[in-house]
Amino acid sequence: MESAYLQKHLGACLTQGLAEVARIRPVDPIEYLALWLYKYKENVTMEKLREKEMADLERDRELALMEQEMMERLRAEELVFQQQQLELEMQEKERQRLEELQRAQELLEKMRMNMENTATSEDTSYLDNAAADSGKTLAEISDRYGAPKLSRVEEVDESILSDVALNIDQDL
Repeated sequence: MESAYLQKHLGACLTQGLAEVARIRPVDPIEYLALWLYKYKENVTMEKLREKEMADLERDRELALMEQEMMERLRAEELVFQQQQLELEMQEKERQRLEELQRAQELLEKMRMNMENTATSEDTSYLDNAAADSGKTLAEISDRYGAPKLSRVEEVDESILSDVALNIDQDL
């Protein structure tokens, strides 16, 4: 039992230390073996600490990689979201533009119809007024204050006048 304990805890280190003492052959082998055992323990402790630090570094590196991948995914999602928002805004602007264009066309059509109706009603009212006013004088037609009150003048056909003027010239 004691030999199992010694073999388990001191076997490798004591074997290596005695081999080193046999190879070097120091003047004081007990002191050399004692110092070698202290150095061995320090080296083992440092190796365990280095392994722990390496494991921590590896874990931190894996966490950093995972975080970087997550950030890249978030950026990609944000880019997709921004593109969707931009598309929605563009669709909304296009819809508003089409609605505005449709309203403008409807307004233009209403104005055209109103103008046609107005022109038609003005033509008929003008014809009605003209027919009604054809026998009236300027003073009767005009409703302005101070309009002259002239009598009606009959217009003579100019072709008859020119024929009469030519006959007079021939007689002379």
